[in-house]
Amino acid sequence: MRYRPFGSSGAAVSNLTLSLGQQTLARGRGAALDLLYTALECGLNSYRLEAADPVVAEVLGEALSHVDRKLVSVALTLGVGDGRKPQRDFSAQGMTAAIDRVLHYSGLGWIDLATLEEPAEDELPRSSLEALKAMRATGRVKLLGVAGGGEVMDAYVSTGAFDALLTPFDLNSGWPVRHRVRSAREQDMAVFAYDYFTDRRKARRGPSEPVKKGLFGFGRAPEGHPARRGGDDAFGFLYRTQHWTAEAICLAYVLTDPSISSVIVQADDVERLKVLAATPERDLPPGLSAQIEMARVSRAA
Repeated sequence: MRYRPFGSSGAAVSNLTLSLGQQTLARGRGAALDLLYTALECGLNSYRLEAADPVVAEVLGEALSHVDRKLVSVALTLGVGDGRKPQRDFSAQGMTAAIDRVLHYSGLGWIDLATLEEPAEDELPRSSLEALKAMRATGRVKLLGVAGGGEVMDAYVSTGAFDALLTPFDLNSGWPVRHRVRSAREQDMAVFAYDYFTDRRKARRGPSEPVKKGLFGFGRAPEGHPARRGGDDAFGFLYRTQHWTAEAICLAYVLTDPSISSVIVQADDVERLKVLAATPERDLPPGLSAQIEMARVSRAA
């Protein structure tokens, strides 16, 4: 595992952040603890609670009780209730209750990063922001963040009221997203990326066509193939690169951007987590970054 600066906080976070939610408990409490212990063994020191679920918070707190609390970072998603049913709530009372609930069941002592989940332009009352700042002043919350991919995120970034930006970011992210990331870094905000991988095989339409291998074994599509036309298969080579999965390539590509502090990943079992945790140590095959850029241009055209 490798580590990067956590904004201007002076701390460092692992290249990967493990996201925890209802799916984490799908195999039972014991399996969830095994997953978290494996994450610690793999060097992950950054975790994200997808909601204020008391059971997930309790399991995370039990796993992290075996390490120095100052060495790990825990983010909590606000505005989504406890995760068991859709519930948008950015009121001061609702968010304060969510933080108190997580701290009570986890025993963590404090939340390193409280993140507002995709707030609309008029969805965040000033009283709520003042309540979060008050909790930060008392040490119950260390930093404030905002998550989302819409244009309204530009306004939230420009306010200077947040310490972190959580944003969708993949190999096909356009200029608006990249400009937003750059603006956030210029304000010393930590940037966490999510939705780094979209399985384009499922989105492809029509029968697949055979593809010839090219230099270094990377897929070279014949003339007229969708990949050469900039169509749905422009990124088809992701599935034809030896010793790499498409998801691992996408993850490694996002990590080549030095503005990204950490990439948020999901893993429901130990084996998948180990595969993802090994990716930051791998370098992309020669020429693959250039091929990705050409595919981006081709698809945009």
